[in-house]
Amino acid sequence: MSVTMLKEEERAVAKEAQRQLSSPRKRAGWSLRTAARLLSALPPVMLGLILLASWYASTASGGVPAYQLPSVASVSSALWSGLSSGLFLNNAWVTLQESLGGFLIALVIGLPTAYGLARWWPFAATVQPYLAAGQAIPAIVIAPFLVIWLGYGFVPTLVVCCLVVFFSFVITSAYGFQSIDSSLMDAARVEGASFWPMLTRIEFPLALPAIMAAVRAGLTLSVTGALVGEFVAGGEQGLGVLVLLAKNQYDLAQMFATVGVLACLAAMLYGITRGLTWLTEVVYG
Repeated sequence: MSVTMLKEEERAVAKEAQRQLSSPRKRAGWSLRTAARLLSALPPVMLGLILLASWYASTASGGVPAYQLPSVASVSSALWSGLSSGLFLNNAWVTLQESLGGFLIALVIGLPTAYGLARWWPFAATVQPYLAAGQAIPAIVIAPFLVIWLGYGFVPTLVVCCLVVFFSFVITSAYGFQSIDSSLMDAARVEGASFWPMLTRIEFPLALPAIMAAVRAGLTLSVTGALVGEFVAGGEQGLGVLVLLAKNQYDLAQMFATVGVLACLAAMLYGITRGLTWLTEVVYG
């Protein structure tokens, strides 16, 4: 057997030994990360159980009257009835359509606007005062004007949802573009990078953490925008419409159950954005 073959066998044995040693370390690291995630979920679960027990105790003892706070059993019954009949799911689907539609419109308009604010000072000087004014005016004040101009129903609710998301999304995304180190861009220009390669390979990946933060906040806010639109612009379906109907009927249990469905919808959207953030970190990391 030649010396070269012996050396190759030694390298193979060394690599196998290293792999066997690293494998338990990887498994141990994975176990520690899993345990850390489980422990991080424990405090909010404990707080929820404490609040639920306090709610049950206050209503069961008669300390809080039912017309102010419904019992846990009545809310659970209303929630089960709404879910089994499809009432909550059908109306949640309408609210989700309004929320996602308004968010996507804000995303399509907001990204170019944010880039223009960060990179073109005449555009920024022209648009920034109007952005500040628009952000200062609550959406619930703008909604009645939209009802007069667009009528009741889906379209004004979509516009209200878009407005709620748009301003914070633009400001956060523009900050992401502005915070890019100018020396990196200067070096790319020296190498001859044109606009599109500069945007797709340097600026967008570096601004992506801020953009994803804007997406997380905006997608959650879009549910709020959809509710504001449903409260003011009316319509026949939507979780906001259910809340108004329950309020007019003094049905607190139905109101609490609807709010619980809303909270689950917002949590689902936030979880989706966390997954998107992880995916972008894998792709661009």
